[in-house]
Amino acid sequence: MSEIIIIKNEYADLVYHSDTQIVHHTFHQPIGGEKFREILNAGARTLEEYKASKWLSDDRGNSALSPEDTEWSMTDWFPRAVNAGWKFWALVVPEDLMARMNLKEFVDSYYEQGLRIGVFTKPEEAMEWLMICDLPPSEWIGRLSGAQTKEEEK
Repeated sequence: MSEIIIIKNEYADLVYHSDTQIVHHTFHQPIGGEKFREILNAGARTLEEYKASKWLSDDRGNSALSPEDTEWSMTDWFPRAVNAGWKFWALVVPEDLMARMNLKEFVDSYYEQGLRIGVFTKPEEAMEWLMICDLPPSEWIGRLSGAQTKEEEK
């Protein structure tokens, strides 16, 4: 994959995969406040700059967000990311139960607002889903190894 490094630090990496047009962040440790917002804001700018619509969030290294970061993400950042072109979200969840519960709030809210979402435990599966998520679901058969999407729950 051809990667353009947007941000790389001790808290997170943010890259753009130019060949698949996927924005991809990986949290290496719990992150919040300005460092968290810097990653998400840069990702939203990357969506817009490259006219991308897919985002892979590898949140395995993160913990639950603060109430302030949760509110900011939902009311400030999310509308800007959608306006920048975001349509598909592959989320790799952390093992921490509180962090998963916090992320479920985002999954439910964003899905209700029109985002198509897949939830995964492995980044490889998340990337695999993002490669085909804009195809009709009938064409997914045999292409996914273990995805669970919000649409499949219905």
